[in-house]
Amino acid sequence: MTGVSHPPAAQGAIARLEDQIAGVLRGKPEAIRRVVVCLLARGNVLIEDVPGVGKTTLAQAVARSLGLAFQRIQFTSDLLPSDIIGVTIFRRETESFEFVPGPLFANVVLADEINRASPKTQSALLEAMSEGKVSIERKRYVLPRPFMVLATQNPLEYVGTFPLPESQLDRFLMSLRLGYPPREAERQLLNEGGVDETLAELRPVIERDDLLALQAAVPGIQVADKVVEYMIELVEATRRSEEILLGVSTRGLQDLHRACKALALAEDRSYVIPDDVQRLAVPVLAHRIVLRRGDVGLEGNSEAIARVVESVPVPV
Repeated sequence: MTGVSHPPAAQGAIARLEDQIAGVLRGKPEAIRRVVVCLLARGNVLIEDVPGVGKTTLAQAVARSLGLAFQRIQFTSDLLPSDIIGVTIFRRETESFEFVPGPLFANVVLADEINRASPKTQSALLEAMSEGKVSIERKRYVLPRPFMVLATQNPLEYVGTFPLPESQLDRFLMSLRLGYPPREAERQLLNEGGVDETLAELRPVIERDDLLALQAAVPGIQVADKVVEYMIELVEATRRSEEILLGVSTRGLQDLHRACKALALAEDRSYVIPDDVQRLAVPVLAHRIVLRRGDVGLEGNSEAIARVVESVPVPV
C-alpha cells in the first residue's frame, strides 16, 4: 500500500508541527505525538499530572504553531457556566440583546484544573466538547473550527475538587501524563534560562486550511477487518475482566478506531496496523474504565488496560 495523499501545501506539516513543539517541550516526543493525533482526530485531551511539568507550555506551543486563537481558563469552585460560554447583554444604543462570547470561543482551550469546577460548569464544557456548540438562552452558537480542549487535573489534590463523572471522561479522546522531563532535558532547560522566549518566538508552521484538510483526510484511512475485530476484542475484554467494574463504552471503541486512523495519517500510512491499536489502547481507553478495587487513579487504570492488551492475541 502507498502512503496517504496529503494536500500539497500540507506535505511534511505534521513533522514540522511536532518538531517545533518539541523545541519547547523537551524529551516528550510520544506525548507530543499523542496530542497531535488528537488534533487530527478532532479530539480533546485530559492531562493528569502534577504542576510544573509543561502542561500550559504544551497547549500554548500547539496554538502558536498553528496560528490559532488560544485561551486559558483557570477552573475554580465559583466559576459559572456563563464565565466560560459568554453572556447576553442588552445594548441601550441599539435597544437589542447581544451575545458576548466567553473564552471558550477559541481554537485551543486550556481548561486548567478542570476538576475544581462545579458539575454545572463541567456540564457546560461537556456540550462544547461533544458537539462543538454551546447553548445559552435557548440559542445555540457554533464554536470555531478547529476546536480542541486540553484539560488538566492534579492527581494529588482532592480537597475542593469535583471528580469528573464517567460521562464527561468519555468525551476525552485521550488521557495522558507528561511526567518529569529527562535529566538532560532539564539541564538544557536550565542552561537556556527557560522556554518563555522560545515560546514567544514560535510562528505558525501549518495553515488553518491545511490542518482542516488533514482532519478531513482521517476518515479515509483504511482499517482491515481483522484489525477492526482486534479493537472490538480489546474492548470486550475490558467488559469481561474480573478487575474492571465498568468496561469501555461503544463511544470508547469508536474513539479508538478514529485515533488509530489519525495515527496512521501522522505516520504517512493509508491504513491502520495492529501496532497502532496497541500503542493507543492505554491513552484512549484507560480513563474510561472503573476498577472493582476503587479509584486508583489514571496510573492504576493504565496498568489494567495494559494487562488487557497483553491478554488479547494480536492478529497476523
